Amino acid sequence: MIETIIDIPTRDGLMETFICRPERGAPAPAVFMLMDAPGIRDELHDMARRLATVGYAVLLPNLYYRAGLDTKYDPATVLEEGSPEHTRMRAVRTKMTIPPVMADLEDMFAFVDAEPAISSERIGTHGYCMSGPYALAAAARYPDRIVAAASFYGTWLVNDAAEESPHRNLGAAKAPLYISCAEHDELAPLDMVAKLKDLFDASGNSGELEINPGVHHGFAFPGRWCYDQPAAERHWERLIALYRKQLG
Repeated sequence: MIETIIDIPTRDGLMETFICRPERGAPAPAVFMLMDAPGIRDELHDMARRLATVGYAVLLPNLYYRAGLDTKYDPATVLEEGSPEHTRMRAVRTKMTIPPVMADLEDMFAFVDAEPAISSERIGTHGYCMSGPYALAAAARYPDRIVAAASFYGTWLVNDAAEESPHRNLGAAKAPLYISCAEHDELAPLDMVAKLKDLFDASGNSGELEINPGVHHGFAFPGRWCYDQPAAERHWERLIALYRKQLG
């Protein structure tokens, strides 16, 4: 495995990005892995590595970079509501919106286009938690660049914000979308998922929306209290199958 951490130049600064790709088989297809709200940590690095072992060049950017260099949080306490780390993370998270993240993806396109070891002809993206909407929005915003997109327990996938709800543009995506939801999720309750399912079906997208029974938001993260191994392995199975079909 070849790993590096670089700063990708963006219109708003330098975005620290973890990149891992196979030692053989270059150029490897590009995959943009978008972080959840607790941010960049070893757990996400390990997940990126697992995906790289099956043939992809995985880019994991720190989407909080606009808030400065001190935007990595202690995984042991960041999810404890009211803790200093949780408060510090939420101060950054609540300012995150879709438009600047789409601008970041444009700068990531430019980066991979210039990298001979990375193939950018067909790009995939997937996001967890807060980044589920970003992945779906990217497929709609850049239908000629993003050929596969997945959301895992994406938050507030149906909301009233003019630019912040991916449900408004599902039909604009050419790529098959895979939307994975948890049965127990306060950030995407089942009534919201039912609305999204109706809109998804009406969009004519060739992908799939799936509800994972009996599990909670965050089920794919090994370090989380709610980690569910069967559901986590299903998440890998679905994601890798999608990328193999669309990226090769």
